[in-house]
Amino acid sequence: MCAISTIERITTPRLRLRPLSLTDAARLTALINDYGVAKMTGGIAHPYGLEDATAYLEGRTARSSNGWRFAIDLPDEGLVGVVGLARRDGPLLELGYWLGRPYWGRGYATEAASATVQWARDAHDVRAIVAGHFEDNPISGRVLEKAGFLYTGLVEPMFSLARGEAVRTRKMAWLA
Repeated sequence: MCAISTIERITTPRLRLRPLSLTDAARLTALINDYGVAKMTGGIAHPYGLEDATAYLEGRTARSSNGWRFAIDLPDEGLVGVVGLARRDGPLLELGYWLGRPYWGRGYATEAASATVQWARDAHDVRAIVAGHFEDNPISGRVLEKAGFLYTGLVEPMFSLARGEAVRTRKMAWLA
């Protein structure tokens, strides 16, 4: 289900979702080396330097064997965040995303998440996706709801590398 033979791109009315590139390292570092951004993710450290971005990009450009990751690209500005689907625990793909703080509140996360889910369904016959958000980030929950996710009722701890501790995480699911 996750094997792809070409580099994928997704276009939305305002965004271009494209493969990540090593040329994104400086921009990625500038946006993600913000504690307010990093603390809302599980796997992003803070502080976050150029060497962290380079290592991430070298290991996770275009695609991986367990999913897809895309730069969220705003025309005339470049990378504003990242969205992806990855196989974590078990057979289901998990949706994850982040946006740089200057791009919050503009609907870009909802547009990117929705497009990624629709693309996975249409291009790769994905029928179920899971996601979650930290309890202290209800806006992310709203993004996921707008993308078609429903709450499962499960609340589990998930480690946040930036915070250095587990954070209560509300689990959600999308079904085709």
